[in-house]
Amino acid sequence: MGLRRRCWVKKEIFRIIDENLNRSREGLRVCEEITRFALNSPSLTKELKSVRHAISNLAKPYLLKSGGAVVSRDSEGDVGRASRSKSEMRRFSTADIFSANIERVKESLRVLEEFFKLIDKKSSHRFTRLRFNVYEIERKTVKQILK
Repeated sequence: MGLRRRCWVKKEIFRIIDENLNRSREGLRVCEEITRFALNSPSLTKELKSVRHAISNLAKPYLLKSGGAVVSRDSEGDVGRASRSKSEMRRFSTADIFSANIERVKESLRVLEEFFKLIDKKSSHRFTRLRFNVYEIERKTVKQILK
């Protein structure tokens, strides 16, 4: 693979990482607001906030460095930017909003886990642990929602 191709691939990997870092943290923030204001649960809110901060800390070394995630961002050129499914616009309750956002978080963490295998295997394992942590937080939150 030529140098030009390797640079392109690295830029695209960082675009994927940047998008999924943002997606996971945004989804967590929405879920955090639900546990805080709708469920009034300090413990669930704290757990979600902890995961969000852990993602930010894992991401920090890759965000601002030359050729890193933020520099590789291309919001204007994102071919998926305008696509919205009908289900994205349908929310009937805070439970629906929580469900949609926690799924977004889990999917994003899986993407981060996979793409970090290419640049930092230790961080990839940390994303795996965070994903399983989110599964447990989801279980506890759904139990609260169903009460």
